[in-house]
Amino acid sequence: MNKALRPWLDSFYQRESRRILATLIRLLGDFDLAEEAMHEAFAIALQQWELAGPPTNPRAWLVSTARFKAIDHIRRRAKFDTSFEDVADQLAEQLHHEPDYADDSIEDDRLRLIFTCCHPSLSPEAQLALTLREVCGLSTEEVASAFLSSTPTMAQRIVRAKTKIRDARIPYEVPQANQLQERLDAVLQVIYLVFNEGYSASTGDALVRQELCSEAIRLGRLLVELLPEPEAVGLLALMLLNDSRRRTRSTANGDLVLLADQDRSQWDQQQILEGCQLVLQALASRRFGAYTLQAAISAVHAEAPSADQTDWAQIVGLYDALLEHTQSPVVALNRAVAVAMRDGPAAGLALVDELLAQGQLNEYHLAHATRADLCRRLGKLDEAQAAYEEALRLTRQGPEQRFLQSRLNELKKNRSNF
Repeated sequence: MNKALRPWLDSFYQRESRRILATLIRLLGDFDLAEEAMHEAFAIALQQWELAGPPTNPRAWLVSTARFKAIDHIRRRAKFDTSFEDVADQLAEQLHHEPDYADDSIEDDRLRLIFTCCHPSLSPEAQLALTLREVCGLSTEEVASAFLSSTPTMAQRIVRAKTKIRDARIPYEVPQANQLQERLDAVLQVIYLVFNEGYSASTGDALVRQELCSEAIRLGRLLVELLPEPEAVGLLALMLLNDSRRRTRSTANGDLVLLADQDRSQWDQQQILEGCQLVLQALASRRFGAYTLQAAISAVHAEAPSADQTDWAQIVGLYDALLEHTQSPVVALNRAVAVAMRDGPAAGLALVDELLAQGQLNEYHLAHATRADLCRRLGKLDEAQAAYEEALRLTRQGPEQRFLQSRLNELKKNRSNF
């Protein structure tokens, strides 16, 4: 037995299986059949290649072998349902017309699969689950764990999404130019949601979930490689710049460290350099949007030697532009923080109070945490305490809960000393 084959094939599987699966899904039109056939092809490869060695084009060999296995499966089904016989005949006929699988076509298949998983007819939850499962290769258990759902619930969500794609005959294709922007927005949003859940987990004891951050960045790189649209470039820049701070965002005990208190010498300079270059690339296109503007804000933070030396005027200006794009109350809240840093806490508090009066952020814990901090800095200790308590009531994340409780305890202690 060729002992070197197994580790080589395992490595090849890690690198290439998602590419091969994407092609098989396009050719077979069935997610589950494609995955089953691919695994059978790898098992056959392990048996045959240990004698003769891998073929010149192992990827093409595996695709062809998997297709033959899929046809065998369909013919067996035809014994119970004759409608499958026509499907098998069609697939067999295609083998004579599509014998080669060049790198370009396989990369196109990966792009097709991303857009299929993020089709607008699927719910956002289904888009997210299907992308992680089929494009990233996470198991159903891993997808469920990533978003704190039960495995059966996540499995049902993925099955329903696959069924809808099949029954609605959703095409495996990259949208035409007139649909591209709308569909690209959905793809970018899914990648951004994956990253955000990793960068600042919505619940639980961990502030950062590194595996989700890494998966989102990998997806972002793939998308930029296959479709280098300015906003795809901007999103990749944003993720790299934010991720550059990951190691300094919490203590060894997992407690939250604010941006102003982070050790900037520990920020990942390679990620910052790449992120800043990508920001400039996206801005130069003059076709940028919200992701690029957020990346530009992160770049200003990344390039500042300290919090005090941050160009807050530039950040406020970027938030002004971002607010025009999004009209988001969360963006408006972040802008209020930047205004407070530029013009003082009273100016920021007035903006935060205006936002809370509008009612859209009343259940958002960071709005109350921001108000608490500004009130504390202004000496409005009763209001600060009430705001901290409200923020603590609303947050579900362990590190944030501990941070807010420590601020509240410190505030009460200081008040008792007067």
